[in-house]
Amino acid sequence: MLWEIGSQGAEVRELRSRLGIDSGYFSRVLRALEKQRLIRTRVVPEDRRLRRIFLTRAGLAERAELERRSDELATNILESLSDQQRSVLTAAMRQVEQLLLASMITFGIEPPTTPDARWCFDQYTAELNSRFDGGFDPGMSRSAHPEELTPPSGLLILGRQQGRPVACGALKFHKKEPAELKRMWIAESARGLGVGRRLLAELERHARKAGVKVLRLETNRALYEAIHLYKRSGYVEVEAFNAEPYAHHWFEKQLVFVEVSSNPVCTGVFHEQERNYLVRTHTAGRPVFPSD
Repeated sequence: MLWEIGSQGAEVRELRSRLGIDSGYFSRVLRALEKQRLIRTRVVPEDRRLRRIFLTRAGLAERAELERRSDELATNILESLSDQQRSVLTAAMRQVEQLLLASMITFGIEPPTTPDARWCFDQYTAELNSRFDGGFDPGMSRSAHPEELTPPSGLLILGRQQGRPVACGALKFHKKEPAELKRMWIAESARGLGVGRRLLAELERHARKAGVKVLRLETNRALYEAIHLYKRSGYVEVEAFNAEPYAHHWFEKQLVFVEVSSNPVCTGVFHEQERNYLVRTHTAGRPVFPSD
């Protein structure tokens, strides 16, 4: 707990959410640490409903001792191994850490007006502004206002890692017309964990539930990682379907599976790669099973 509180302190509600601890047990642990004079709790001046935990001088000393012991144990482990064994161990530990971090990320629909949602939008805007030639002005882009990202007009999904927002993506519904995919963003700390793929799949799942048959998006050539993700996920590049000033590529995906049950070769369950191939060939206007 002292390590999680850290030298800069932590907000009580955020810390409990991040650790996933029962509120009753969490309160008992805090009282025990306060009784040992290892922590102190203060009301946040800007919002008196919130409390923040800080380590006392004794708490900081205890945390430093825990760090020292941890470093000593790690050193003893590594000293007993050869250089090659150390490389294998550290590589394996990095992979385990990546997998654990990926498993901690959860997704859920949230209002687009919350502080966390606004923070994600700000990060999204800042990154686009730094990567696009000439910057990015959201006022010139196609709209994604809060009311457009709120059911039934649309929705916003946030990805969280131990309570902290690390990803966002939104849908804009247009009744029987194709829906739009908007505001896809992944925090730097969560990249390389498959979060983009999972977030995209979650958005598609909700789009299907809403009766969407075709999902569309536009993107800038600078976002090569996103372009690769969309192509790999079955999106097909099409002619421009709007006048988005920052777009160089337009994509769409058929969310309703192509009807091929009359063909005996096509019955049964398809793997994702086969489904994506069928979607690509169908969307491009070619037969589902081309003769060439």
